[in-house]
Amino acid sequence: MVEHEITLDFQRTARIGFEEAIFCQGKTVEQLTQILETAKARKAPLLLTRLSVAQHEGLPTALRDALDYEAHSRTAVFGGWPHPEAAARVAVVGAGTSDAHVTREIVRSLRYAGEGSTLVMDVGVAGLWRLLEKVDVLRAHPVVIVVAGMDAALPTVVGGLIGSVVIGVPTSNGYGVAEGGTTALHSMLASCAPGVMVMNIDNGYGAACAAIRVLRSFEGLAASAGARSRAE
Repeated sequence: MVEHEITLDFQRTARIGFEEAIFCQGKTVEQLTQILETAKARKAPLLLTRLSVAQHEGLPTALRDALDYEAHSRTAVFGGWPHPEAAARVAVVGAGTSDAHVTREIVRSLRYAGEGSTLVMDVGVAGLWRLLEKVDVLRAHPVVIVVAGMDAALPTVVGGLIGSVVIGVPTSNGYGVAEGGTTALHSMLASCAPGVMVMNIDNGYGAACAAIRVLRSFEGLAASAGARSRAE
């Protein structure tokens, strides 16, 4: 029975500060239907990632109509966006337009958590002047997520230009040895820019969660500092 295959984590927000998300790849339409019906019964919003067009189209009409679905990023929000969007504290940087499926997943995952973002696209190192024109924009954000495929040099360059937290996301785009993203992943892991963090290949959702953890840590430190000042 499908219901015995599913246990949703409705306590995740209380534990770690952001809601359950559903990774849809590999799930059947029947399983996804049961997940959405369970969330509906609890009036709980859900973020869905890797939801294919075929899966989306296979859902019952009432559930499909309750989704804010974006086919390019393969993300959907069920039950409405749970938080108002805050001012942008995260810059999302894409090396090329071919990386937009990942950058859009990041932007929408951040939005689901109530975090605004500034999107900076098509600034790969093949035309470095494009990035240099955006350096001041990037410096205005405490967290910068950099998405790149092929040789994936962009996070290293960004990490050498700004002091913000830099999170690299390798993508599977590229010719030959770059196809599949392993070359991009190894390039980011071997970065000579100190302190650049690296996510798994195409893992835009994971990068958004990493950014949220960083921002929540900033907030916690600020609250602790404020409490100490009042106590003194």
